[in-house]
Amino acid sequence: MNNRETFEKGLALRKELNGADFIDEMFRTADDFNLPMQEMVTEHAWGAIWTRPQLYRRSRSMLNLGMLAALNRQDELAGHIKVALKNGVTKTEIRECFLQVAVYAGMPAGMTAFRVARQVFKDLGD
Repeated sequence: MNNRETFEKGLALRKELNGADFIDEMFRTADDFNLPMQEMVTEHAWGAIWTRPQLYRRSRSMLNLGMLAALNRQDELAGHIKVALKNGVTKTEIRECFLQVAVYAGMPAGMTAFRVARQVFKDLGD
């Protein structure tokens, strides 16, 4: 697969899971400074990794939740909580991921993840 094919696969998946309007807006408002980052994350993260068939999407979502929570990447965590819900990860499973983060990565990381998740659930009307 060439870079363009990988990018297109990533773009399609990114739009499916994050919403086409949201992703279109990210590219529409990108400038010379951040457009290369949007292209890179689309091609490499979403196109080259997320589309691999060796793990189910919900497994990838749960991995991302744990990593993003442990690394305290709150902005990305909020978006990936939404993606995880679309990928079939339940609120109970999200809770369990963040409890495990608290034990292995520290209570502050776990507490922050719970706070972010509660806000996402509230924003979604859940």
